[in-house]
Amino acid sequence: MLRATGLDDAAIARPLVAVVHTWSDVSPCNLTLRDLAQHVRRGVIDGGGTPIEFNTIAVTDGIAMGSEGMRASLVSRETIADSIELAVRGHCLDAMVLLVGCDKTIPAAAMAAARLDIPCVILYGGTIMPGSCAVAHDAERMLTVQDVFEAVGAHAAGHIDDAELRRIETRACPGAGACGGQFTANTMAMVLTFLGLSPLHANDVPALHAGKPAVARACGELVMQRLRAGAPAPRELVTPASLRNAARAVSATAGSTNAALHLLAIAHEAGVPFDLEEFERAARTPVIADLKPGGRYTAAELFAFGGVALVARELRAAGLLEDVPTVSGRSLFAELDAWNATAAAHATQDAVRPVADPIKPRGGWSILYGDLAPEGCIVKLAGHGREHFEGPARVFDSEEAAFAAVQSRAIRGGDVIVIRFEGPAGGPGMREMLAVTAALVGQGLGNDVALITDGRFSGATHGFMVGHVAPEAARGGPIARLREGDRIRIDVATRRIDVDADLATREPRRIAARVATGVLARYARDVGSAARGAVTAPGPLDVSRRIAATLVAEPA
Repeated sequence: MLRATGLDDAAIARPLVAVVHTWSDVSPCNLTLRDLAQHVRRGVIDGGGTPIEFNTIAVTDGIAMGSEGMRASLVSRETIADSIELAVRGHCLDAMVLLVGCDKTIPAAAMAAARLDIPCVILYGGTIMPGSCAVAHDAERMLTVQDVFEAVGAHAAGHIDDAELRRIETRACPGAGACGGQFTANTMAMVLTFLGLSPLHANDVPALHAGKPAVARACGELVMQRLRAGAPAPRELVTPASLRNAARAVSATAGSTNAALHLLAIAHEAGVPFDLEEFERAARTPVIADLKPGGRYTAAELFAFGGVALVARELRAAGLLEDVPTVSGRSLFAELDAWNATAAAHATQDAVRPVADPIKPRGGWSILYGDLAPEGCIVKLAGHGREHFEGPARVFDSEEAAFAAVQSRAIRGGDVIVIRFEGPAGGPGMREMLAVTAALVGQGLGNDVALITDGRFSGATHGFMVGHVAPEAARGGPIARLREGDRIRIDVATRRIDVDADLATREPRRIAARVATGVLARYARDVGSAARGAVTAPGPLDVSRRIAATLVAEPA
């Protein structure tokens, strides 16, 4: 059968290397990956291997956002990881290069790498370049997709007209690549670098940069070097130390809160104990990168200044980075030392500051517990200085209901918007609330209201937002017992989220399952808590615990 595909005896005798990509032409995020795969293939061949190429799915958040389609987004993470695992296992392949683009494809690749634990290099297709136009009569400025969502809110508030909304929408995304701020895609691409699963610098290179094909080819060559050397495999890279490094880097860049969900899932697949409290410890890392959505610069501009190595250099100098192995075969510090030797050109940049002179003294989130979140939740702090909020609950049982209230100007400053039944099981799929949060920002309410949900937020979200509330409403969590007008207190200093109501005396609200058949129904049945990564597959620690429990249960 292999001969029938065109392989000769020599090709069959060489190591068979999976070249997996999430190519799709439904969005710019993954648009270049099929072409990049051809350069990876060349590198594999040059390195003495035989490439075996296949494709898996992608669901692009920027298109699915605010619609029923968004229910498929987080679910796709599991499906992508599953499909990579099945195809690689099923064909007994020796190593793999994984090419990824949009939000869920990146953690899915890391999850699959941890499951399979064979030599692996992961390459991010790269960021989109920023768009630009003059907005609301201001000077020309850089745009990302975030500006489009916020423009919808500004339009509803009467701040801009139809023509200006269209101008922003048509100019925000000028070509291929994933969303351009430190949103979920660029946050998770950086995470891969700090985990050691991607080579330093490789993920920084924008999608349409002339140097990207050479990076892809080098990744093909690198995986063959790793295969011959015999180490390190992904589970040697995904360790408590590398996970801590990644979480600190997310904090330092005010990155997406989705990173918490995905790092928990990656740790689960690698069999590494890692819980929500690790993110609270990581949040002590100051914000030192001036990146969108709360800051000035896009990922493409950060690349021009020197890339995420700038962040790593400052964290290392402050003693906030641990030396760990990387897929290159050299340690992270060795890679930084090599980069520092040529880094003089980046001395004048102002996108990344020293830890001693931060943009903010602590990271862009905090982990809270309390009446509404016994298992925990995550509050997003980037973009504002507020750490306390108290107000009456405005309770909605879906994102659509909340969005309609925002667009009809029914939300007032001081309100605490609660969107429930949007968790992993209840959604199902834990939709992101960017349509709601961006509309609030566009109406000028971003710092005047709070929002609480058992769903998620986009990396482009900013404002006083609390997500990942666990247990979720669909699993009987306290958020299901809230009523309109209940007074909610959010206090970052005490890490509490509480309500002035005796929730124990109330029956939880219940709604009918939104999906009864197919993959979403199966996901709703199987998915675990967001506080543990919203995973569906058992990991190595689960297996060890089951074996231990069986041994204890057996008679002597």
